[in-house]
Amino acid sequence: MPTFSTEEVARLANLARIDLTPSELTRLAAELEVIAHAVEKVSEVASGDVPATSHPIPLVNVWREDVPVATLDRAEVLAQAPAAEEGRFAVPQILGEE
Repeated sequence: MPTFSTEEVARLANLARIDLTPSELTRLAAELEVIAHAVEKVSEVASGDVPATSHPIPLVNVWREDVPVATLDRAEVLAQAPAAEEGRFAVPQILGEE
């Protein structure tokens, strides 16, 4: 049965470079005790034949298949752009302005 003393919490806080007040040490020791008992309770009912899971419901990929398709014609796309230059979209320069 795990027990967390305020001295142990203070030692861990010191290792983590966390400054805690005496009241915080007492509160955290009690909270860690509750957590340790909950883990202990789960360990009692968990059996070795149950595989570990990260999610209770199986997740599946719902995306479409990745199938290559023909791309848009560059000349057609650039013809619809407000401005084009050397086969690319032309946009106003915003960097280097004062």
